[in-house]
Amino acid sequence: MLAPTANIDAILRAFQTLHTRQAGSSGGLSGKSVFKDAKSAEFLAAVADKESLPWLGGLPEVVVTGRANVGKSSLLNSVIGRRDLLFTSKKAGRTQTLNFFRVGSHPGRLFVVDSPGYGARGRPEWGALFNHYLETRKQLCRVFILISAAHGIGAVDEAMLSSLHSQIQSFDGIRWTLQAIITKADTLKANGRAQINQIEQDIFRIAPTCLPPIITSCPSGGIVFGIDEVRKSISHACGIVP
Repeated sequence: MLAPTANIDAILRAFQTLHTRQAGSSGGLSGKSVFKDAKSAEFLAAVADKESLPWLGGLPEVVVTGRANVGKSSLLNSVIGRRDLLFTSKKAGRTQTLNFFRVGSHPGRLFVVDSPGYGARGRPEWGALFNHYLETRKQLCRVFILISAAHGIGAVDEAMLSSLHSQIQSFDGIRWTLQAIITKADTLKANGRAQINQIEQDIFRIAPTCLPPIITSCPSGGIVFGIDEVRKSISHACGIVP
């Protein structure tokens, strides 16, 4: 049973306060200017195999991964500022390709890449394509892994975090960074703070190289927060000064 609305609102306000403090300690960097022209955002390519990975002018890229139905499409629509850019579905495994979205007016500022969800509905070939992308894409600046606030870190999340951590360590110098995004914070119960703390502890235990997680909520018609922090993180990772 969900907690009374007042308790949920209190939890959300606490998370918003936390993010305000984090933003204040980030040197004033804002990602808003990069994402301000939402209408210019554009889908450019869907890639089903490694031979089809496109050359897109060498602009910096970030990729987003997560378990199926973790809220990836909803989050990316909010971050990019276009509700209709990515199709949202309750059916697991909807995303089956690496999808490249340009941010900023032509020729663009950066690319956000949506990847197939992993887990029970994931296919081996999707994982092979994702790993090839991580290993070879020189433009890749950051990998974001999405974790559901309601479900916490499951076995497949732990395996992915561990794999990403290992890949970072295997490089001759850091090529890209890793950061977790905690989604669906609006679904938390009255003990939401404890749940978030546990997720954060688990993340750092599994992947010590992971940057501090960003807590987000982007329900349709509900309280939205954490989106500007994600934009800021993307801009910072891509070396873009607003």
